[in-house]
Amino acid sequence: QVRLVESVGGLVQPGGSLRLSCTIPRIITSTFNQYQMGWYRQAPGLEREMVATITSSHVTNYADSVKGRFTISRDNSKKTVSLRMNNLKPEDTAVYYCSRDDGSQIVWGQGTQVTVSS
Repeated sequence: QVRLVESVGGLVQPGGSLRLSCTIPRIITSTFNQYQMGWYRQAPGLEREMVATITSSHVTNYADSVKGRFTISRDNSKKTVSLRMNNLKPEDTAVYYCSRDDGSQIVWGQGTQVTVSS
């Protein structure tokens, strides 16, 4: 089964920055290139929501709440997708999940906690 490996999140003060990364080590590059990759998040008591996605051709899409603050990118040669988060707010606190979408199925990473608090 395809396994997504996420970096560790952490505790950040409001206004701070954090970078998450996710890789899929056990596939070949050409397969990774076909996936739409993304980041979702889920806060306690809320449903999982899309944060940002990036297609194989690097077309990006962002939730309105993170536009201008978060940047998603991918390095196909390294089979990695990253999420750069700037100007973090307490409402960004959530478990963040990496995702890969092959058009018929979404596979999730294990999730990583991001906490924004002073």
